[in-house]
Amino acid sequence: VQLQASGGGLVQPGGSLRLSCTASGGSVNWWNIGWFRQAPGKEREGVLCLNSAGSTSYADSAKGRFTISRDNAKNTVYLQMNSLQPEDTAVYYCAAASFLHDDYYNVERYYNFWGQGTEVTVSS
Repeated sequence: VQLQASGGGLVQPGGSLRLSCTASGGSVNWWNIGWFRQAPGKEREGVLCLNSAGSTSYADSAKGRFTISRDNAKNTVYLQMNSLQPEDTAVYYCAAASFLHDDYYNVERYYNFWGQGTEVTVSS
């Protein structure tokens, strides 16, 4: 499967942004889709994951602010980010895992395919 992440941009603190991860070559509902991010000078970290059964795993930084959803008709997974803060500035990546235990949603090596990343900048 090939993944295309999009929707990044510049947003003011407190604002919202929706990222998209569109898949080709496979249906998103077959895969566990995770979102990762890499801030400048930091390691990439897992943000949240929507598994093939429809359950979501969240990093603490995402709880209460970020949600993930899936549109099977568009073969796209969305990351809705609200109340964005400067520390959310990063390149955001979506990734697909064929088999994934929820406890390992943020472990990169379990993901088989990666999108190219979309940059999010939170700044006034």
